[in-house]
Amino acid sequence: MAPKLRLHGIPMSSCAARSMICLYEKGVEFELVLVDFFIAAEHKQPPFLSKNPFGQIPVLEDGNLTLFESRAINEYVSNKFKDQGTDLIRHNSLEESALVKVWTEVESHQFHPAISPIYNQHLLAPLYGKSSDQAIIDEHLEKLRMVLDVYEDRLGKTKYLAGDFYSLADLHHMPMMFSFMKTPWGHVVNERPKVKAWWEDISSRDAFKKVAVGMTIGDK
Repeated sequence: MAPKLRLHGIPMSSCAARSMICLYEKGVEFELVLVDFFIAAEHKQPPFLSKNPFGQIPVLEDGNLTLFESRAINEYVSNKFKDQGTDLIRHNSLEESALVKVWTEVESHQFHPAISPIYNQHLLAPLYGKSSDQAIIDEHLEKLRMVLDVYEDRLGKTKYLAGDFYSLADLHHMPMMFSFMKTPWGHVVNERPKVKAWWEDISSRDAFKKVAVGMTIGDK
């Protein structure tokens, strides 16, 4: 029997959660190796840095192969296990797989830069004893609105972002969306009915619910 994959991280990390959701969607058995992120700062110690020199989670170990960056991990898992679980990359259709790539790029280059500073200021800064900067939050809420306006239009044409099928393009949004919906600004999503329906759909998936129970940060 092939050894289980080992994923180093913690569920409350949005990036680690992103890869955990993917692994569950694919039905891949894996071992979650918890990283003491806050007290021992294990991710900044030499043993971990030998796996990811940038000192960030998650890290995936598959035999002699070590990968980091959650989106790259997810693409690897989706390709290696393409014949089991949910087809997250549409590997049988060149056109559909290209659209998955387009919208995963949109998540990485448009959605994530807009939403992550809100996450950092509202959720992470207090965790480290810092004050939230409302000016940064307001600036990025406006950027997020612009991105979600594009999504609202897109989701009026297709059920999911890449087409009428769930894929990595949707999955990659889920950890940040989950945390954002717990902030005072969840109405930014709810005011866009097609985005709201899309979020309610994807967040009802079993793979996501398995991970969501461990994603809460502090009392948020």
